Amino acid sequence: MKKIVVGITGASGTALGVKFLENIKDMEIHLVMSESAKKVMKLESDYSIDYIKSLADYYYHDSDIAARISSGSFLFDTFVVIPCSSSTLAKISAGISDTLITRVATVAMKERRRFIVVPREMPFSTIMLENMLKLSMNNVIVAPAVPGYYNKPSSMEDLLNFVVARVLDLAGIKNDISPRWRDE
Repeated sequence: MKKIVVGITGASGTALGVKFLENIKDMEIHLVMSESAKKVMKLESDYSIDYIKSLADYYYHDSDIAARISSGSFLFDTFVVIPCSSSTLAKISAGISDTLITRVATVAMKERRRFIVVPREMPFSTIMLENMLKLSMNNVIVAPAVPGYYNKPSSMEDLLNFVVARVLDLAGIKNDISPRWRDE
């Protein structure tokens, strides 16, 4: 069974991480939430930490940098940080691994594992763009939470589904939560 590690950080957009977790099928799911993510979750959503934890097979505290997922010997297929705050993006780009999420990022890069970051904050500062470029040059897939409009979204859920569907695609997870482009 494939293994996926999901990090949810303190950028606005907890719903992106939750929707992503809700749509992972037939994979062993390892979840880490930063303390900032928990604070943002309470401010912008009705989700409970217990509900989000229930979407994963394993849950780790971000302060547990000795957790098994922090080791290169722990084999996982994909690491997704959704949403990814500008702070976490900067730490990963600089090679700072002072939390479990940033440690797993370091492992994913050094082990050449599939690694996707979903920056949510905007506009992008020059520093954020430089950090994204640096990560992209190190084989990290940078997928900002930017919805498309060709599917004629009529709700916030449609916009959310578009972004999450693209991230699921990048992670190699089959899905049909958002219409795909059709050349008519």
